[in-house]
Amino acid sequence: MTGLMSQRCKEKAPKLSDAQVAELLKQVAGWEVTGGELTRTFSFRNYYESMAFVNATAWISNGEDHHPDMEVGYNRVKMRYSTHSAGGLTENDFICAAKVAALLTV
Repeated sequence: MTGLMSQRCKEKAPKLSDAQVAELLKQVAGWEVTGGELTRTFSFRNYYESMAFVNATAWISNGEDHHPDMEVGYNRVKMRYSTHSAGGLTENDFICAAKVAALLTV
């Protein structure tokens, strides 16, 4: 593993500058920054697949101790990452985004 996938979330990660966000955004295809949050909507065939993805994401979030906000529908899951304690985006948000997106590349 290299890059974001090989990293672990850090306690008290500092808020990233706009330039740092732009660089890390290149490493998480399909994600975008909207309203100061790292966001992506995932589409699935049905509710079961949506919920399986949510549960797998919960397992990652628990291990990293970093949790997204999620909106779950029948066949879609919208995820939003930001680090509330830092007042914006941190490297932790990008680490988790990379690990969550990797669930669908297996």
